[in-house]
Formats: sequence, structure tokens, C-alpha cells
Amino acid sequence: MTTAKDEVRKLLDKLPDDVSFEDIQYHIYVREKIQKGLADVEAGRVFTPAEVETRIVALLKQPTRSIIE
Repeated sequence: MTTAKDEVRKLLDKLPDDVSFEDIQYHIYVREKIQKGLADVEAGRVFTPAEVETRIVALLKQPTRSIIE
């Protein structure tokens, strides 16, 4: 099993030498989100397209609240 540190090293090796700290943070963030998403899929924590549509429709039917009251 590779460690998070090993994964970051591999990522850094793939980036150009003049990469900024901000770009490095972004790539690490994206990688982490992808890994969490894949873990959710493996664990069955997913929604079907129909479930997503139902949730979006319900959300859009909720009354909107003004931030200025």
C-alpha cells in the first residue's frame, strides 16, 4: 500500500519544475476528492440519475429566501 506521502511525491514528479504552490495544492485537492469519490462508489454510496433528478426537483421547489430581510 502506498502512503499519502508517496502519492504526493508521484504527483510532484509529474508536475513541471516551475509549478506554483497554489497549483500543487489544487492538484492535491483534486486527487483527494477523486479518491474519496471512488471510495464512495466502492462502498455503494451513490445515487442513480433518477434519484438525482428527484432531489434536484425537490430542491428547486423550495421557496427561496432573501439574504436581505
